[in-house]
Amino acid sequence: MMRKHRRPLLVLTAVASALALVATGCASEREDGAAEERNESEPFIFAGAGDMRSLDPILASDGETFRVARQAYETLLRHEPGGTEIVPGLAHDWEQSDDGTEWTFFLEEDVTFHDGEEFNADAVCANFERWYNFEGIYQSQSVSYYWTTLFGGFADNDEDLDLPDPNFAGCTPEDEHTVTIEVEEYSPDYPGAFSMIALGMMSPAAIEEMEGEDIEGDPDDPAYPEYSQEVGTVAGTGPYEFVDWDHDAREVEMQRFDDYWDEDRAAQIQTIIFQTIEDENARMQALQSGDIHGYDLVAPADVQNLQDEGFEVPERGVFNILYLAFVQDDAGFEEREDAAEALSDPDVRRALAHAVDRQNIVDSLLPEGGEVATQFMPDTLDGWSDDVPTYDHDPELAEELLADAGYEDLTLDFCYPTEVTRPYMPSPQDIFEFITHDLEEVGIEVEPDSYEWTQYIPHTESGGCSLYLLGWTGDFNEAYNFLGTWFADYRPAWGHDSDAIFDTLDEAAAEPNAEDRVALYEEANEVIMEELPGLPISSSPPSIAFAPDIDPPTVSPLTQEEFAETSFE
Repeated sequence: MMRKHRRPLLVLTAVASALALVATGCASEREDGAAEERNESEPFIFAGAGDMRSLDPILASDGETFRVARQAYETLLRHEPGGTEIVPGLAHDWEQSDDGTEWTFFLEEDVTFHDGEEFNADAVCANFERWYNFEGIYQSQSVSYYWTTLFGGFADNDEDLDLPDPNFAGCTPEDEHTVTIEVEEYSPDYPGAFSMIALGMMSPAAIEEMEGEDIEGDPDDPAYPEYSQEVGTVAGTGPYEFVDWDHDAREVEMQRFDDYWDEDRAAQIQTIIFQTIEDENARMQALQSGDIHGYDLVAPADVQNLQDEGFEVPERGVFNILYLAFVQDDAGFEEREDAAEALSDPDVRRALAHAVDRQNIVDSLLPEGGEVATQFMPDTLDGWSDDVPTYDHDPELAEELLADAGYEDLTLDFCYPTEVTRPYMPSPQDIFEFITHDLEEVGIEVEPDSYEWTQYIPHTESGGCSLYLLGWTGDFNEAYNFLGTWFADYRPAWGHDSDAIFDTLDEAAAEPNAEDRVALYEEANEVIMEELPGLPISSSPPSIAFAPDIDPPTVSPLTQEEFAETSFE
């Protein structure tokens, strides 16, 4: 038996009417038609904190790539503007089997890719079969992270990469606009997986053209194929299409796709440029000087000043976690052996938790609306528990626990990223310094260690740091997207081996009944916070800013803004 999900009624903004009214209201200040001409000719320029990684989203796992890719590609399902509810995308309806192993999608008709190819059931299967049949370095988690996370391994797993068995079982066109995707086992990642922009639909003609382009280099440091770095091959169905990527200027230019299939969601501005400005002060100054029209990850201290100057700083919802990891295995890093041994002691981990003044971090460094986290997921998700152990700031208790454990003279290396701003971590070095101060106050000697973002992730993932800062912005509204990401099994990034946690999350992952699954998430949260593999620090709403003459897109707690909504006032 199938359960059917019908298209919800969406409230659509009459952007065209609003633009006409604005143009009329400004007639006394401008020449006739000037507002309309501006919409057609002036590009909208938006600054992010980092570079896009690939024109092909399946080869990426970072928010900066996905921000840009989301304007050019579309997925079978998507999230409602400004929220976390899954709604129709390229599929207007969908059904799932009772056991969650068959997903049937009823596709929109009269949809074309940017290269003129037709979007249909065969195109869907061409994409899924392409991903499933990746070979070589394409299979590395540093390249196709979201495929392996959501659908397991590949048709022919590379033995050197320690990949999971594939969960993808097949894609079948039922007719021209109906397609069924089968998986081996139910997963709580579905249907959320079908909303991930990493799995955005690519033109079959583009897939054929890029076939045979290998990825060179090391699996952890790949050299991406030419098609993914130079505009010309890729083609999605979104409201914008790629026209230029200037790597030296760190700019991606996109043009409105005039044959876009959904008139209600068509792009309002002809040209949009995404620009990289790493420094948050430089991003703010570029907005103030009029060089850009918007930017992401506003420093908390700048929000009020920007608002006072007339800039728009809409507030996103909270859907992220910042944490401090306690790595209990030296992972072969001999210099970390003593630290790993100390962190294997539960009393030492509790001492660290009581030493850190998380409320001070929230009050001093995070945007308004931030809050201390008590577990490794936001309290807006089902599965958040009221019964987890908590760790209030108590330096005296921290010192007692360290003394009782025999670690009064403990030295720990502590890693943090540089030249980066993340939605959950607006100022990494400042947060590092606050925590370092707290640890030193209870007698712990801190050895600082910093890395640029591109080196930071592989270094922390491999277990190279004893303490480090990291976090997560949720991909979709399911607790497993947080808990399973970190604690589904043993990972060197944590060095924490716990059958109690792993077994509980395994049971949750196999439970199709939502109520029973939520109860298992609550249990998992309680066990995780008892064993304390790390310290959840905060959840906070990342700020985004726009010029006064911009009608901005609906801001998203998932940072999934659709810039086609944007217009000049």
